[in-house]
Amino acid sequence: MQRHELPDAAAAQAPLLAQACREHLQRLEHVRRLAPRTLVNYRRDLQDLCRRAAQAGVDAAQLQPRHLRSWVAALHAQGMSARAIAARLSAWRGLLRWMGTRGLLASDPARDVRAPRAQRPLPKALSVEHAVALAAGAQGTAPDADPRSRARSHALAELLYSSGLRVSELVGLDLRPVRGQQHVSQGWIDWDACEAHVLGKGGKRRSVPIGAQAMQALRDWLEQRGPQPQSAGESDRAALFLGPRGARIGAQRVREELRRRAVEAGLPGTVHPHMLRHSFASHLLQSSGDLRGVQELLGHSSISSTQVYTRLDFQHLAKVYDQAHPRARKPR
Repeated sequence: MQRHELPDAAAAQAPLLAQACREHLQRLEHVRRLAPRTLVNYRRDLQDLCRRAAQAGVDAAQLQPRHLRSWVAALHAQGMSARAIAARLSAWRGLLRWMGTRGLLASDPARDVRAPRAQRPLPKALSVEHAVALAAGAQGTAPDADPRSRARSHALAELLYSSGLRVSELVGLDLRPVRGQQHVSQGWIDWDACEAHVLGKGGKRRSVPIGAQAMQALRDWLEQRGPQPQSAGESDRAALFLGPRGARIGAQRVREELRRRAVEAGLPGTVHPHMLRHSFASHLLQSSGDLRGVQELLGHSSISSTQVYTRLDFQHLAKVYDQAHPRARKPR
């Protein structure tokens, strides 16, 4: 069997669909230049469509939405996850849409077919105690550590938890706004207003407050940061956070320093920068109940993205109930 060939039974029972699958896969490989692993997944999904069409005794022209809905339901009944079903349906939809553009189909049978809705996983947030311990740091656990490295690590953790920044927003921060020939600031610190101005997803700008502890950590870092040599690039000279070699810090370095700081603070499990963003949102929502305010601080375009933190808040309340309410305890 050649690279994009389909089983003989499928090719015989649904020749138009099988031929379209072959041509579409060749287009994905040679025109869109999809990665080999992605092509393997597409081929598997389209072969499945052809097999099901052949078993149902229909070719491309006879495909109806009811066929696709029944096949999606069958995948769900077999135990396939909603995410995997959505990916398979997306491959089917891409093929049928392409066939429509070539005049091979009068209408798109997959247009109104929907995959089962996947339950959105809850974000992982630290407890208040663990978040505070991480931000404050374990004093004296690494006495031989470089003071500059300690100050940077402290400021990174404090700012992430204080303002709920994405790691991309954090590493893009400058000491002050710059508009030069080689560098234009994506974000900066307003030292007088105690705010961070950042460029978020979708090119959306927002300003977020910085707490007193985080501001002090930033000032401590400035004492250790030192001036940049004139030979440094304009972006590096402007950067708020510099790595060990004097260049603007990268996201991977932030992750490494945060993991090391979590180990020193004795926190269980792996800690990553986005976990502090989740913790910021969850703890702020628990205290204020202001969903719209948290949405604005996070820079979410849709309130539904922020509402996931209400589920975290409910989990916290349910745990408190189970531990505290006398009628919640199981009888011995």
